[in-house]
Amino acid sequence: MYLALLVIFLQCSEICTQPRVFTFNAVHIKVQPSAKVKNGAPMSVICRADISKSTDFNLQHNITIFKDGKLVFTSVSGKGDARYEVPMARSSHTGDYQCAVEADGKIRYSDSLHVWVTGMTKPILIAEKKEVFEGEVVKLRCELPEEVPPLHFIFRKIKMNSTPKEKLNYELQRNFSVIEFPVDEGDNILQFDCLGKRSVKFEFETSEPSNRTLITVKEPFIKPTLHIKPSSNITEGKEIQFECSTVVAKMRDIEIILLRNKTILSSVRDQTTLKYSTVATLEDSGEYLCKVEEGKASKTTTRNVVVAELFPKPILAASMNKLDENKELTLSCSIKDFQNASFSILRKNSNGDVLLRSSRNLTMRATVNDTGSYICKAEVNKIVKESKPVTIRVYAPVSMPSISVFSGLPEVVLGKPVKLTCYLMMGTPPITFTFYKGNKAKKEIVTNNTFAVFLDEDIRQNDKGQYKCGARNHHSSGMKTSKILNITVIVPIRNASLGSIPYGQVEDGSDTTFLCAVQEGSWPILFRIFRKTDHDVLLFERSEHSDRVAWQKKEMSRQDTGSYYCIASNRANVSVKSHPITINVILASWQKGVITAFVLIPIAGVVILAVWWFWCKKKNAKGPSMEMSRSALATNSTSEKLSRQHNDGDYYSGPDLESAEVEYTEVEVSTLDPHRAPVQKGTETVYSEIRKANNENTRAS
Repeated sequence: MYLALLVIFLQCSEICTQPRVFTFNAVHIKVQPSAKVKNGAPMSVICRADISKSTDFNLQHNITIFKDGKLVFTSVSGKGDARYEVPMARSSHTGDYQCAVEADGKIRYSDSLHVWVTGMTKPILIAEKKEVFEGEVVKLRCELPEEVPPLHFIFRKIKMNSTPKEKLNYELQRNFSVIEFPVDEGDNILQFDCLGKRSVKFEFETSEPSNRTLITVKEPFIKPTLHIKPSSNITEGKEIQFECSTVVAKMRDIEIILLRNKTILSSVRDQTTLKYSTVATLEDSGEYLCKVEEGKASKTTTRNVVVAELFPKPILAASMNKLDENKELTLSCSIKDFQNASFSILRKNSNGDVLLRSSRNLTMRATVNDTGSYICKAEVNKIVKESKPVTIRVYAPVSMPSISVFSGLPEVVLGKPVKLTCYLMMGTPPITFTFYKGNKAKKEIVTNNTFAVFLDEDIRQNDKGQYKCGARNHHSSGMKTSKILNITVIVPIRNASLGSIPYGQVEDGSDTTFLCAVQEGSWPILFRIFRKTDHDVLLFERSEHSDRVAWQKKEMSRQDTGSYYCIASNRANVSVKSHPITINVILASWQKGVITAFVLIPIAGVVILAVWWFWCKKKNAKGPSMEMSRSALATNSTSEKLSRQHNDGDYYSGPDLESAEVEYTEVEVSTLDPHRAPVQKGTETVYSEIRKANNENTRAS
């Protein structure tokens, strides 16, 4: 028995000491009945954990459910699942759901699940007033309870037998919106409703319409009436009367306005009747409008009025519209098929028309100052009508024109245009100017001034530039021509060059002649010669009627060594620069002689003294040797050979080449002379003489 108890104890202790190991396989989330739920239906969000354990032991689970990242449900249970119940799903429950399970320090999240609650709650519409006047506004409030912004609101104004008018509002932070609708003329019974819209996953959901609200509209005043007397057969000259009236519910800021063709004729305020009268004219024909306003409310009545013509407009005729000054001008005023009228002729003026004569006809001798517009007026039964204006132009003849260059100088640079002006002292515009070049007309210009400007761009080098101009207007005298204007064509400078005599090298103290020339250019030409330094120095300047200029610079010195160039220009205002030349100032011949006398001659004297000293020393050394040679030769050739010394300079007999070479060397040193021929040539001569002497001695022996 004790043994059995021991076995049971050991097994129990083994079981108790086994480790509590678990792991999350997965965490699942789902929605019942489905992820797409109708608005108002129940909804359950279930979170379940799939866990593997080493043994069967109890484990506490902390389960949390999130919607769009915000906590909506939490539970602590010994089970691995939890349920979040929603009795009535609303659109606010639409979103992304996720759950998390935490146990013994371990946590695991499920995947995200989107839940869509379809449909929206029915909006509620409230009107501020049930009765309003025309011109007032209806204030409405639409609310979507249990909906979460942002939301779209649609308000509708519904009238019988017409399309509803809509207004939209977008609310970012509220689930309601307020709007105002104006009450227009003719509105009587109105109905209003509203709808809501929201965006889900880039799709719109729309609610059902709200309750309809009925609004009664009252008139602040009735539509006005417009009476016209006489009502028909209105003729010019008769009085016409207008009466516009209305009936108001209460007198408050009532205004009545009478208009003709949108032009206000008369108005009254805080009255129910407006009266207006006038003498009828043709201009009084048109549409008349009577308008009553109070605040934002307004009502109108229109009538058309036709005024018959009593007589037509007069016609003004002129004997001529364009005429020379001092010619006779006649103006006549008439009315077709009508004679019984009072006529007057006037001249138009900005400060008011000027009466010329109260008559049908006017005759006058015209002057230039009579140019202008004229009218005539006719009056019958206090009706005055005006003719169309007639323009009269009186012309003074043009004077002889004068032509000139716009710049003032009668010259032009080759390649550039010339601008010419043709000017008149007298003449009535418009004036036609004609420009001539030679015998050809270049251009015709019509202007309202007494001058014209012409631009000639075709300027050639051989062009003599003979210009003239003519001017004419509508005067009968015709065209007048100016005198001929000759234009000088200035050729710009081209290719300047600089030379000198002598060229390149100049002796110090001598003169140098510089020559600056151009290949082409109109005279006079300004020549300038410069010497290049840090700041170029102007040496010479002269204007010449020639294409070249010479300038002599006296007594050049060593300081004048350097580069020189010239610049040529004329009235073309174009300067041309030559290539530079270099002048090198060297020593003069007499300067070289002085240097030779004071430097080379002393050196030559020293050399001569040195040579003379050397020669004297050599001569003294050779005296005894020469005497010994003579005595030996007198005896015989054998004794001469025996007595000969190797270091003397005497001649000897016999073809001994080695002795000859030694003798040649000794003679060459002893006979050094700077005034003799080159050393090599002298050596050959001496050598031949020595060989000749040896041969003779041999033959003698």
